[in-house]
Parts: sequence; C-alpha cells; structure tokens
Amino acid sequence: MRTAKSKICCREIHAIMVLALGLIASIANADFTFGTPTNLGPPVNDSYGVRGMCISRDGLSLYFSSNRPGGYGGYDLWVATRETTDDNWGDPVNLGQPANTVYDVWDPSISSDGLSLYFADGFYGPFIPGGYGNMDLWVATRNTTSEPFGAPVNLGPTLNNGGPNEWPSISADGLSLYCSGWFPGTLGLCDLWVSTRTSTDEDWQDPVNLRNVSSPYGDGAPDISADGLTLFFISTRPRGFSSIDNFELWMTTRRRTSEPFGEPVKLPPHVNTEPYSALFPNLSSDGSTLYFCSNRPGGCGDSDIWQVPIIPIVDFNNDGKADIHDLLRLIESWGQNDPSVDMAPPPFGDGIVDEKDLEVLMSYWGQEIFNPALIAHWKLDETEGVIAADSARVSDGVLVGNPTWQPAGGKLGGALQLDGVGDCVTTEFVRDPSEGPFSVFAWVKGGAPGQVIVSQVNGANWLMAGASDGGLSTELKSSGRTGKTLKSAASVTAGAWHRVGFVWDGSNRILYVDDIEVARDAQTTLVGTYAGLHVGAGSTLAPGTFWSGLIDDVRIYNSAVNP
Repeated sequence: MRTAKSKICCREIHAIMVLALGLIASIANADFTFGTPTNLGPPVNDSYGVRGMCISRDGLSLYFSSNRPGGYGGYDLWVATRETTDDNWGDPVNLGQPANTVYDVWDPSISSDGLSLYFADGFYGPFIPGGYGNMDLWVATRNTTSEPFGAPVNLGPTLNNGGPNEWPSISADGLSLYCSGWFPGTLGLCDLWVSTRTSTDEDWQDPVNLRNVSSPYGDGAPDISADGLTLFFISTRPRGFSSIDNFELWMTTRRRTSEPFGEPVKLPPHVNTEPYSALFPNLSSDGSTLYFCSNRPGGCGDSDIWQVPIIPIVDFNNDGKADIHDLLRLIESWGQNDPSVDMAPPPFGDGIVDEKDLEVLMSYWGQEIFNPALIAHWKLDETEGVIAADSARVSDGVLVGNPTWQPAGGKLGGALQLDGVGDCVTTEFVRDPSEGPFSVFAWVKGGAPGQVIVSQVNGANWLMAGASDGGLSTELKSSGRTGKTLKSAASVTAGAWHRVGFVWDGSNRILYVDDIEVARDAQTTLVGTYAGLHVGAGSTLAPGTFWSGLIDDVRIYNSAVNP
C-alpha cells in the first residue's frame, strides 16, 4: 500500500512535469534487482522434499509436489492457501484422488483461470500408465475452482514422444506450453521447447526448440511470465559465477511475444548459492516475487521452497532516494520505448514509458531507496568517535591519524576532513575486484595530484587524482602487458565538490566525474585482491597519497552502475 507521502496529486505532478521540460536530466539506469531469498518455512516446508511448485494468478494458492506423509504415492500434488498475499500460508492439503495416484508426479503448472493443472511424471518413476515414454506431460482439469481436479489426461504423442519430457509451464492465455525434453533436434542434454495452439479447444502443435536459449548443456524447468516477455529456467551451462556442474537459475527476456528471446543471464550469486542447486523457478503473476526450490542451508528438508523479491530500481541516478532527478529522467523518455526507465508493470516493464511507470516512481517518492547491490556505504555523517559506520552492511571503518568530522560541511550531510599527511579510514575486506562487475563512487573536495580517494590494502588505487594534472584515474587493471592505468583529463582537485566514480561492467572500465563519463577502455579482467580498503590514502600508505580535503558518501556496489 502506498503511503500518504507518495500520493502526489495530479496538479503537483503536472507542475513538476512542466518544470522538467526546461531542465536537463542526467543519464539513468532503470533496472531491477533481486532481494534476499527467504525460506517459506513450515508448514509449507518440512523435512521431506519438494519437486516443483507454482503459484496461482491471485497469489493465494501454492501448488507443489512433495513426498511428505499423507499422500497416495511417492510424490503427490499438494496445495497451500492463504486469505491475502500478506498472510502466512496455511497447512498444505493433498489434492486427493483421482489427480493423485500411487505414481510420482512433479513440476505442477496452474493455468491462469485455475482450472487446468499441468505436470509431469516423476523423474525416477513409477510412471502413470497410458503414457508414451518414461516421462510424460499430463493435465488434470476441473469445471470450477471449488471442485477437485479430475484424473490425469496425457497430452498425447505430439508432446510425449517416448523420451523424457518434463517441466511444463503454461502461458497466461493458455496458448503456449513451455517444457524441456528430448525431442528430435535437441542441441544438448535437455533443451527448452514451446508448443502452441490457436485456442484452448485445439490440439497442441509440434514443439519448437528455443535455439537461442537452449545450450549444449542441460536446460530445464522453464517458467514463462504472465506477460510472456520473461522466461526463467535452470541450466548446467558452465558460465557465470561458478564452474561447477549443477543446476542454477537463469533468465532471458524479449520486448514482444512475437520476437525471440535474448541472451540468457544467470541470476546473481546471492540467489544462486554454490555449491547448492536452485530449481523449479516460478514467477508470481505481478512479477514481484520469484519462487524456487533449493537445498541450500537454512531450509527444513532436502529441497525447500524459497522466495526472493524482485525490486524495481527507481533510483535512476543512484543517489539513494526517489526524487525530482529521477522524475526528470522518466519524463525525458515519456512515450518512448526506453528500457532504462521502463519499469512497469513491475519489474520488467512493457516497452513504453507512461503513467504506469510514473505511478511506480511516485509510490517510492521521497523515500530512501534500498539497493541490494550496494555492499558498502559510508555516509561519513558522524559527529564524533573513530568509527565510520557502514550503513549498507557490516564493514565499519576505523579512523587513522586525526581526521575531523564536519557535521555540516559535506555534500550530503556531514563529511570527513583529512589533512593529507597521515589521515585515512581503514576497513575490513569488502570486495575482490576480480569477482565480477562492480562500482565505487564518492564525493570529494580539495585534494592534490597524486592523492588517493579509495584504495585496496597492498592492491590497486581504485580512485585517485592523477599525478600530473589531478585528472581522475584508476589503477584497477588486468595483469600482464594489457593492464595499464586508466586516466582522464577531468581534474578533481580544483577545490569544488565532485562526485567521482569507477565502474567495471566485466568488459569495460569507465570513469565518471559528476555523473558524466570522462574515460573508458576495454578490460575483460581485473587483478584480484582479498584485502581491506583505505579511504583517503594509497594502497601502501605512501607519503603523498593521503587526501588533503573532504570526502563524503562513499559507496561500493557489486554491479555495474550507470549514474
């Protein structure tokens, strides 16, 4: 529910929009991020296993396969319900016969009207009689949602060809059925496929391989979003944050349902937690929550149901709040297909920047915006003491020398004054630069050529004023002959406040001054260092590297930020 503070009247919005037409907005980066996964807990999860789940369109019924006691076979179909999406789940109820039998069933997928439940034979059997192979796709139907489901009906030889076929996902309109299997033309161990029909009364057509998504490895458990524009799936492909051969969660998107899906992207490591598998993704119809199964620590059984919120990023300029600057950027793209600010319906957008995106932004208006990608944030707003608190996580810094707090002297609240001789802040380990894309930003004032803003102990100087002219520079680089310091001509030592930043997106190093790109080059790797940080001094605390001036609001992200 939106707060009263977010309910800006139409007249106020109109006035702001008129004002915005005469102002220049900064470059933006609208996106979404995954929050912290949480276990659904009892009574949904118990000491037994779960093999797939799906949530109803209204978010009030959760169907899943489990081998818990009280069923008719090994893995049965169960459902847990709740009165509202804010309530806890109730005790799971077995769907009963004839939908359940003595045979194992996995991977349920409920139709948007709640009348058809698709599923597959259990991977290890025993298999439902009357099928075509060792794993078939089935559907159980009912006339109303108050009635029990009927007996399973095989989807026929078009979708069941004798090879293992599994993991069905029915589209919201009921006209596309995504699955994984071993149909003719399979590229790898198991591919992703889609079968279509012109109406719900027609038969399914021959499945088509999603060749730009499938890989030579194992791909499975597709889950299509309600708008048909996002596909989650699992894969063993050896790419991303680990090289172990286990199933992990991936996603791919497209702008229109008539277009092919784009390049798949693996979900971040706090969602895919090696060496544990992540399976059976299912996105809520409103796009706000991704459900999945995992055997990671913190669960109740051998494979539990987890949920992770999907959060639209409305803080386009990464200043920690939703305000006029974000509104200006949205208005700049009004009526256009601009993915950088298209966030509604949450979290993926619909290809047009319009009143739906404005409504999402207004729901966060004036609030501080939490960004899970922010892994360290020293506001430097303290008034006394030797601790610089990390408001993002737990990497508090310790003052070294005699820096002084300036409660009213910062760019954003207070700041820290350093004397350029021996003053700095030291922290414990925050980030290894080689692990993947990341960003670091800070506000600075003063300084001199050769002085350092942020460095890693006995590693690289992340942000510094160039030794010759004070131009923003970084010594974060790859090893070997290709590695070199990236320098800009944008001086940051002229005595004015400047927001300085370094971004590595995995392919390029980018330097920013006042949110404007001032230098860029290609760099596909960075030298790794596992050590703490210095704020306001060089990596070896060498004389001449200590900052003489003010530093404020230092932020580190484990993603590539476009300010």
